[in-house]
Amino acid sequence: MKKTTLILGIAALFGAAVLAGSCNTTTGNQTGENKEETPSMKGAIVFFNLDTVTQEYDMANDLRSVVETKINSISDEVNRKGNKLQKDVNAFQEKIDKGLMTRSVAEVQSQKLQKQQADFQNYAAQKQQEINEEQSVMMNQIADAIKTFVDKYTEEQGFAMVLTTQGDILPAPVVAGSADLDITQAIIDGLNAEYVKEKAKTEKK
Repeated sequence: MKKTTLILGIAALFGAAVLAGSCNTTTGNQTGENKEETPSMKGAIVFFNLDTVTQEYDMANDLRSVVETKINSISDEVNRKGNKLQKDVNAFQEKIDKGLMTRSVAEVQSQKLQKQQADFQNYAAQKQQEINEEQSVMMNQIADAIKTFVDKYTEEQGFAMVLTTQGDILPAPVVAGSADLDITQAIIDGLNAEYVKEKAKTEKK
């Protein structure tokens, strides 16, 4: 599964988040150090690059790896069954071409192969649906984690609005903006820090 597909899917789920903030906390780095030395961004409209976040978010990469493994396993099984069916069809056709079976036997065998083909098509469609569901759940999990963190971070920092932008050459919807308003790295650092904590809690259980 390509990262581009994942990012576009998350963009559709996540959208441009407009988040109201009410906290008076001043901004600094994600850990809260040197807050007194940095200007307050309360009420500011900030943005982050969703492409970069999804590429550098550890949970997204871990989930992507798990889902890709599942998809590869499903694809291998579908291909195995498809190749087996194709061999049966080729063998049947070869016997027909060489006149090695009677018409009545050929008709019975043909009906069996047709049923096998129909069954395989249903099986392949079902497996494709499983792949789509795996990808959808993964994107929903990543989008929900990002949205949850951004909601909390916006309240803590008191931002008036948080926008998402995508692309490098001509990013949209934020084509250009002050580097001070780009919170991409802060989002990545915060998400990864929380993910480390969650993994630690899970491992203790």
